[in-house]
Amino acid sequence: MKVRVKKIHKDAKIPSYAHQGDSGMDLYSVEEATIEPGERKMVGTGLQISLPKGFEAQIRPKSGLAANFGVTVLNTPGTVDSCYRGEVRVILANLGKEAFKVEKGKKIAQMVIARVEEAEIEEVEELDETTRSGGGFGSTGLE
Repeated sequence: MKVRVKKIHKDAKIPSYAHQGDSGMDLYSVEEATIEPGERKMVGTGLQISLPKGFEAQIRPKSGLAANFGVTVLNTPGTVDSCYRGEVRVILANLGKEAFKVEKGKKIAQMVIARVEEAEIEEVEELDETTRSGGGFGSTGLE
């Protein structure tokens, strides 16, 4: 499966897998920014992509940024639909205690390409029962 990528910024880097077998490709910033604790910023990658119909790109946090700096991706995973042709941008949030400096050319997120099914919606009067039924939000306990 091919994903077509267009650079729209001179400093953009084409996404790539760091290791054979990785699920996510690294995405890089084309901007400099400072994100204060509790703040969020939209950061550009300088890329547009074209996905085949039936696929999406999921934008996910980098574990190193989350573990070391408290920086994560909001709306995660972010979805890039197959019909979207705008710039791939990443919503970064700083949950840490210190300001985080986004540097141009540094990794800010990862992108996973995933197959998606288009659902056929059917309205019904009743749903089938399950052992879980309506239980949720901690209904199974912590032990």
